[in-house]
Amino acid sequence: MRTIDWRGDHVVIIDQTRLPHELVQAELRTVPELVEAIRSLAVRGAPALGVAGALGVALAAVTTPERIAEAAVAVRGARPTAVNLAWGVDRVLARLPEGPAAVVVEAVEVLEEDARLNRALGSRGASWLLERLPSPVNALTHCNAGALACVEWGTALGVLRSLHERQALGHVYADETRPLLQGVRITAWELAGMEVPHTVVVDSAGPSVIANGLVGAVVVGADRIAANGDVVNKVGTYPLALAAARAGIPFVVAAPESTIDMGTPDGRGVPIEVRSADEVLTWRGQRIAPAATQALNYAFDITPADLVSAIVTEARVLEPAAGRGPGDPA
Repeated sequence: MRTIDWRGDHVVIIDQTRLPHELVQAELRTVPELVEAIRSLAVRGAPALGVAGALGVALAAVTTPERIAEAAVAVRGARPTAVNLAWGVDRVLARLPEGPAAVVVEAVEVLEEDARLNRALGSRGASWLLERLPSPVNALTHCNAGALACVEWGTALGVLRSLHERQALGHVYADETRPLLQGVRITAWELAGMEVPHTVVVDSAGPSVIANGLVGAVVVGADRIAANGDVVNKVGTYPLALAAARAGIPFVVAAPESTIDMGTPDGRGVPIEVRSADEVLTWRGQRIAPAATQALNYAFDITPADLVSAIVTEARVLEPAAGRGPGDPA
């Protein structure tokens, strides 16, 4: 079952807000339905958002072809931080002069390409780690960068999955990932399905897991990578990079080439999404904080390039901490 798929004239997604208790597919037949699915995190994860952007334009092409440009703006703006969403929209829009059918063909190619490329990424990342660490590798990951953040395979969790296929993965520690618990709800669900031994820890315990020598590497995904190698990922990533640097273990970012934004010189130029305070101040519809309490709910943080041991894509491995980032000469 794919996280997101195209069924001839509509989009089908796994509704990730229902996990882990229910595995439910949702049919999205209009662009507003898709936009709401993106905003509510029913579909999420940088690669999956790239595909959602492409399929959003395709959906407009088959439902309201006279309003494709308007639909593209709505999809593109659904979430501002992950560059893949805009990338998917723009790539498919480039085929619009050829007609609506060409738009749909290109969108389906983006979908199929994601499945192929992330398998290559996972294999490349596993090889990079095994060249530097003894097997089996114990690892810590943050948020969810698995199959549910992509079409099928995964980025950060795809690297760990590739290690698992080689019988070279030991124990995985997964941060719970506040405020929507994507680590404990989704990453743990994927690891359980893969029969990988795993333990969930609260976000603030992640650096202690590293400091206590329980893992040999930190492997995370990314929502945007700037030209200098700064990495924007789910809030809570930056402290893990600091702890990994202090412990002297690899901090690895796994992301497709489409996540690299050469138009943004460094992380300071990335708009950081601030989500509703209710995601922090309430639980299951009930307020858990005093009435006068406010919340600042950053969805992402910025990890400086000099803390990033490796950026692994489907095509290459970059080592920003060693001065080899996306914008540096090969």
